[in-house]
Amino acid sequence: MPGTSSLRLERVAYGDPDALRLVEDVQAEYVVRYGSPDATPLDPLMFEPPAGSFYVGYLDAGDGDTPVATGAWRRSDVVAFGSTRTAEVKRMYVVPAARGRGLARVVLAHLEATAAAAGAEVLLLETGTKQPEAIALYESSGYVTVPGFGYYKDAPLSRCFGKDLRVGGAA
Repeated sequence: MPGTSSLRLERVAYGDPDALRLVEDVQAEYVVRYGSPDATPLDPLMFEPPAGSFYVGYLDAGDGDTPVATGAWRRSDVVAFGSTRTAEVKRMYVVPAARGRGLARVVLAHLEATAAAAGAEVLLLETGTKQPEAIALYESSGYVTVPGFGYYKDAPLSRCFGKDLRVGGAA
């Protein structure tokens, strides 16, 4: 599989077949790691501009593009870093066969840039302790711990992070 330079990110509807397949894959991974899928209530309209955006990342496999990653953001009502102009990262995922190539970092930078371009000043996210590679990615990308929020606000395995896109700008 090629490296990150050939990753093409395409905004798609939440109901796009490639998006649905990758969301199903990430939900299966949550079942393995946590014993159940992510139960956060999501409305597909949350990911339609201007409320948010959903992206699928494709790699050229030689015989056509292969969907290998997802990432999305949606507007949030959480106040963080003194801003009410916040958005939340959802459905960050890279298929196992494409991991270790920096693709998640490319997707995250794209989410930061597109959310900032849409007016977000802060990007928030929730992950879990059984995803240490995700926590390492977020911390190495400038995210810091913020108070719990959302569906898993009080869950003991939940960890919430935020990044002020006004400080140093979006990647």
